[in-house]
Amino acid sequence: MAQSEIARAITTSREYLTEQPDKARSRDSRATAVLGDGLSVRVEGPHGWSLVTDMGAGVGGKGAGPTPGWLLRSAAASCLASLIAMRAAELGIALSRLVVEVDSESDERGLLALTDGVPAGPLRLRTAVHLAAHNTDAAVLEDMVRWADEHSPVDDAIRRSVPVELIIQAG
Repeated sequence: MAQSEIARAITTSREYLTEQPDKARSRDSRATAVLGDGLSVRVEGPHGWSLVTDMGAGVGGKGAGPTPGWLLRSAAASCLASLIAMRAAELGIALSRLVVEVDSESDERGLLALTDGVPAGPLRLRTAVHLAAHNTDAAVLEDMVRWADEHSPVDDAIRRSVPVELIIQAG
């Protein structure tokens, strides 16, 4: 989709949701994970989407696919890249380069329940954004990235304590 079409779609969505705010809230599509062989998990979603994860050999997996933790980092990276591109389209900035890298630091003792007080998830995430645009001041690009970071749904979910309801149907 061309930059002008992206900007037009965003404008149309903003106008629609401003006029009909009750339409803004919806249930997001479901991801359904089914255990396969060993620690391999197939995740399915709408439109025939699917992916397969696996854990590393150190915890009994085969490393035959990305880990769920890597998918979290890839979700953060791709969501931020999308939001930056959307904001650039709105501002009429033609990006000549956009690369978003997300890595994290973890303590495996949390995953393996070896030490109380050590979280199972990442201790911290680090995001690096590399971008360029002809005839655009660095400060404008930095403001654009900060705006995108503040509005990234994935980054928001990572930063904010999101209530999680656990439903167990055993038997």
